[in-house]
Amino acid sequence: MSVYSYGPQGPDGQGYHSQGNRRADEPFAAPGGSGPVIDMVPARQRKRHPFLYGLVLVALCGAAAYFGTVYANSRTMPEPKNVVVYQAPSGNAPVTGGARLDAASVAGAASDSVVEITTESVQTGSYFNQYVATGAGSGVIISADGYIVTNDHVISGANSIAVRLHDGTTLDAALVATDAKTDLAVVRVQAQGLIPATLGTSADLVVGQPVVAIGNPLGRLGGTVTDGIISAKDRVISIDGEHMTLLQTNAAVNPGNSGGGLFDAQARLVGVVNSKSSGSDVEGLGFAIPIDTARPVIEQLITQGYVSGRPSLGMELVELTSYRSAIFAGTGRLGVYVNNGGKTGLTNGDYLLSIDGLAIETMTDVKTALSGHSPGDTVTVQYLHSGAVREAAVVLVEDIPAA
Repeated sequence: MSVYSYGPQGPDGQGYHSQGNRRADEPFAAPGGSGPVIDMVPARQRKRHPFLYGLVLVALCGAAAYFGTVYANSRTMPEPKNVVVYQAPSGNAPVTGGARLDAASVAGAASDSVVEITTESVQTGSYFNQYVATGAGSGVIISADGYIVTNDHVISGANSIAVRLHDGTTLDAALVATDAKTDLAVVRVQAQGLIPATLGTSADLVVGQPVVAIGNPLGRLGGTVTDGIISAKDRVISIDGEHMTLLQTNAAVNPGNSGGGLFDAQARLVGVVNSKSSGSDVEGLGFAIPIDTARPVIEQLITQGYVSGRPSLGMELVELTSYRSAIFAGTGRLGVYVNNGGKTGLTNGDYLLSIDGLAIETMTDVKTALSGHSPGDTVTVQYLHSGAVREAAVVLVEDIPAA
């Protein structure tokens, strides 16, 4: 059985998995071993080219186009002085007092708050030719003045974003901020008087409780409604190296449902759909980010553009996971290297061995080593510098994404 999250172009091929960590006192896997060789770019983005400098040039051009588009879009979206988030819909509010609606009534109360999202991104094919790729997902309106929550993987890499409302109106959207760790993103359209979803609470959900999923499956069936139950709570799984605690439901979700809403029987948003289990022998395994997890992330993305309180080593790292990329980098060893040591004392080309005794072989290992820490904590980093093993006490800083 494979479990997938869905990006702009369908399944990203990243299965749910657990990944053990070798301790520093265990033998290090030297290059040339018999294990699988994985390219340094994730599977859904893997492209191999023989010319490093051409690849760097294309990447720089793509980055310039992307950030130029984001900047241009953001300039057209004036920031309101008073952002009203999670405003209850007027005339379409969910029921109160514990009364339960059937699926049809939930759909009637909540469908206006769910939107279709389409994206375009510039991709580079063989021989460096570029083409425009399209993708699709879903989103949920969270304020009357245009803020919409979706998944990070729905809009990741997009040069343009369009939103189609339930009434058929299509609007251009600007990216507000995104958070890969929780797979959440916020976009905004220039509109007033939208019908936002009313948020519930995921803490009060119980297994067996009825829920309704509304989204845009296959990127072509916007406004699709499916019903089911909460199959399980607190499912800890790993998606693209990030450990997430999700709600599990048997309400049917498919590629394109990502970013859509999971609503309770009072038509309150209790989860943001982000993935499903896929396979010929698998049915009825969908997952959603609990709204109690999503809400503080959404608020911080809107108010400050990132999630505060996350630790960082304060250095730029790069992971080499194929021998081709390692040869281009002038080394024969796979693993995590320092690209810019910042103020830590480590320098470009230093090779990470461990953090607080936890062996570092991938960027996922770095994330695991820093989990549970806060900015201001000190960790011991062991690394190779010019072939010699060294140690450094590194004070963690707050992880603030580059503007």
